[in-house]
Amino acid sequence: MKILITGGGGFLGGSIAKKLLALGNEVTILGRKSYPEYEKKFNCIKTDVRDLSSVNKALEGQEVVFHTAAIPGIWGDYKDFYATDVQGTENIIFACHKNKIKKLIYTSSPSVVFGSTNIEGANEQISYPDQYLCNYSKTKSIAEKMVIKANGLNGLATVCIRPHLIWGPGDPHLLPRIVERAKNKKLIRVGEGNNLVDMIYIDNAVDAHIKAYEKLDLNSNVAGKCYFVSDDKPVFLWEWIELLLIKLELPSITKTITFKSAFLLGRILEIFHKVFFIKKEPIMTRFLATQLSKSHYFNISQAKKDFGYKPLIKNEEGIKRLVSDYFSRQ
Repeated sequence: MKILITGGGGFLGGSIAKKLLALGNEVTILGRKSYPEYEKKFNCIKTDVRDLSSVNKALEGQEVVFHTAAIPGIWGDYKDFYATDVQGTENIIFACHKNKIKKLIYTSSPSVVFGSTNIEGANEQISYPDQYLCNYSKTKSIAEKMVIKANGLNGLATVCIRPHLIWGPGDPHLLPRIVERAKNKKLIRVGEGNNLVDMIYIDNAVDAHIKAYEKLDLNSNVAGKCYFVSDDKPVFLWEWIELLLIKLELPSITKTITFKSAFLLGRILEIFHKVFFIKKEPIMTRFLATQLSKSHYFNISQAKKDFGYKPLIKNEEGIKRLVSDYFSRQ
């Protein structure tokens, strides 16, 4: 099968690419940067999903597209998030139609349904919130709706996967932030510390995408749907972080801030950064304060039922692998 992966040089995209290659597929990676480590094994195309003509050319001769490309992070101008997440996805859908692509697997996010309150065991029937606390969530929700709407048009079958807090060896986002703040003794617990959250180990996230892809076609019950996927066992966020710090031999958390104080601080810092055109992400935002103090875990029964998803790696095993990889890099 000829498969193209946008964002193929990223943590999730690259992991999906490696797995699909191992399964005997011809894999092409599309990304904004050069990826020398991938060029020997994959066909690599350096382009931006915002460039329609380049995207259209890249999809020529392909059969399946995994669209994982997005702006990482929770801070930035709305126009930048919109250009990549929304217009970029629009370009991918257009190119899929023009090139008669049969399957489009889109990497969404549970944050598309996250507003400002606890989410405890919700399934895919949960509604989108009326207001978002960050541009990433807002633009991802717009893109997700576009992918759903595109299902069935011009022979294209689509599905959206919502992996929650992807982690594991090689993670460039979650672990580095925790490690950096812990080393500098700037890691502060937000809230009472009793919030449950879902996470998903990288191997599990990859498996969920591939299982959905294998099941997907216009006549399947997967087509046109969104799915929450996780490790199927929510963790107490701050207990999990504390355990990780112990195993990584890093300073423990000694400071705490209430949710209300963190949320207010986030609001103030967001205004300050916007007024003075500061590009760097604030140390606290309203979205981050909410994510760190509220519960957000989901019912993944639908993914189990519709495409046989089942976590391959348990949390305990994942931590062992993560810790081993961390010390091997020191």
